[in-house]
Amino acid sequence: MRHQKLPKALIVALAAVAPLIAGCSSGSDVFSKDAEWFARAGRLSIKNISIESPPLTPDKPVRADDLVSAEGACPGMAPVGAPGDANASTEPSAPSGGTVALGHTECDVVRGIGAPSNVNISNDAGGRRVVVVTWLTGPRAGIYTFTSGRLSSIEAGPEQAPAPKPVKPKAKKKSA
Repeated sequence: MRHQKLPKALIVALAAVAPLIAGCSSGSDVFSKDAEWFARAGRLSIKNISIESPPLTPDKPVRADDLVSAEGACPGMAPVGAPGDANASTEPSAPSGGTVALGHTECDVVRGIGAPSNVNISNDAGGRRVVVVTWLTGPRAGIYTFTSGRLSSIEAGPEQAPAPKPVKPKAKKKSA
C-alpha cells in the first residue's frame, strides 16, 4: 500500500483553520455573557444625556392634561415667564430632568426639557392634532413634532450663527 503525501499548502491551511473551528464550540458562552450585560437596566444610559425608552403604556389614551397649550404651558408647570415665588428668578424654569423619547406625550416632553421657544398647533389631513414645538437653546434644542399628542419625530433646530471670535491686536514692530 502506498501512502500519498498531502500537499504542504493543505497542511498549513488545516493547521490555521483548526483553532478557529475549535473556538466556535465555546463561542456561544462568550456571546451570552455580552447579551446578559447589555440586557441589564441602566447599562446604556449616561446621566447627562437622556435617550430613554418609549413609555411602557403607549396605548394609554392621551388626556387633555397631556397636551401643551399654545403658550407652551402644561398643567402643573409654573406659568411661562412667571416666577414661582418672590425669590425666584424671571428666567423660564429649568427642566427637572425628565425623559424624552418617541411616543411620550406633549407635556411629558415639555416638562422634561422646559419652556419651549415656540409652539405651533394644527391638524393634519386626517383631522389628527399635530403640534410642532421648538426649543432654540439648551442641550436638547430642536424641533419636536407630536401627532395625536405623542412625540413622533425630532429634528435638529435651526443653525445658530457662531459667536464671533475676539480679534487680538497685533503687536507693533519697532524700527531700528
